[in-house]
Amino acid sequence: MMKKTIHLITILFSTLTFSIYGEEWYQFRGPSGMGFTDEKISTQWSQDSIKWKVLLPGSGQSSIVEKEGKIFLTSADQDGSQRFLLCYEKNSGKLLWKREVKYAGQESVHRMNSWATPTPVTSEDKVIAFFGPAGLHCFDLLGNPVWKLSLGDFPGYWGVSASPIIQNKILYQNCDSMGPSSLMAVDVESGKIKWKTPRIEKPRGGWSTPIAINVSNKKQLVLNGEYGVRGYDLESGKELWFCKGFNGRGSPIPFYNNQMLVVVNGKPGDLYAVDPTGSGDVSKSHLRWNARRNGGRDLPSPAIVKNYILVTSMSGVITCYEAETGKTLWIDRLNGAFSGSPLVSKSHYYIQNENGSTFVIKPDPKKLIIESINELTDNDDEIFRSTLSPIDNFIFARSNSYLYCVKGK
Repeated sequence: MMKKTIHLITILFSTLTFSIYGEEWYQFRGPSGMGFTDEKISTQWSQDSIKWKVLLPGSGQSSIVEKEGKIFLTSADQDGSQRFLLCYEKNSGKLLWKREVKYAGQESVHRMNSWATPTPVTSEDKVIAFFGPAGLHCFDLLGNPVWKLSLGDFPGYWGVSASPIIQNKILYQNCDSMGPSSLMAVDVESGKIKWKTPRIEKPRGGWSTPIAINVSNKKQLVLNGEYGVRGYDLESGKELWFCKGFNGRGSPIPFYNNQMLVVVNGKPGDLYAVDPTGSGDVSKSHLRWNARRNGGRDLPSPAIVKNYILVTSMSGVITCYEAETGKTLWIDRLNGAFSGSPLVSKSHYYIQNENGSTFVIKPDPKKLIIESINELTDNDDEIFRSTLSPIDNFIFARSNSYLYCVKGK
């Protein structure tokens, strides 16, 4: 019976991956929002594989998105008073345009955060960047301003990192803060708010990015948070269900597959699996299993590859779980500190540490198999806290100061 179940999971996971084949990497962690790519990407590269590398104006932690031969990311000056949306030519690294957003208000960010952490999102002929209390800013692909929208003050001392996502010309933004908090839907064409759903006030911060999933042939938004994970109706913003978490600071993004959401919290807490078909408080009725986490706090999100769940903690402790049961299969350690979330192909798990070293891991039920460790720089001043972006058989990475385009071997 177990073999049949595992075979079914494999088939369903293949269906998920096929459904996003060929789509642009237009939002944080790609079309699925979970870091999965159907691109054929290399498992090996080095500093000699760098096609181009450019010094960025300012610093930041946003990842890279694309549209029509252009790539986009954000940065900010040292005190956050000037924040930038940057557009580069994909093939050459030439800066095509830079747009400045000024902010004179007060905002605190944690020492590990930045003033430009949320990743921008593209939609047809537009690119939209979120700068927390500095607002949402929409431009066309030539850099002409289209609209801007203030979403509040975002009080707190952690800063924001939740990225906007787009589904069917509607933008969705997590607006959690240590004050009034909400999930918002904004019309991409007009910049007008379609709906605004309140969330529990005074969480630690607005870090997790929502994902859109298909549940029983209907899409819903799923958003992790300090108190647990919640599902929302995509059209109305109505909360559909809630599953209480096992500890606070729900910053990692859940991974969805086979009618199962795999969730971890930011602080040390359990890994747990939720069936998102319920309604109301499903903390007991739809909790499939929960398993102990290892290695302290989690910033990287969980991922499923070939029926195995892989989760890497901030301190580099990597744990492999059986997807169907949550059983711990093995625990090991990777060198370095980890902030960015993984990139996932059909066969491999890619995760980059803060020094810019990417570990390419082949999932195995018995032990950690590192297929390669790929270095980008020897510069100790560079810090890599964003997530890799696979675009047209290249891998794009960014540190606090440089943008890289890498062609694998």
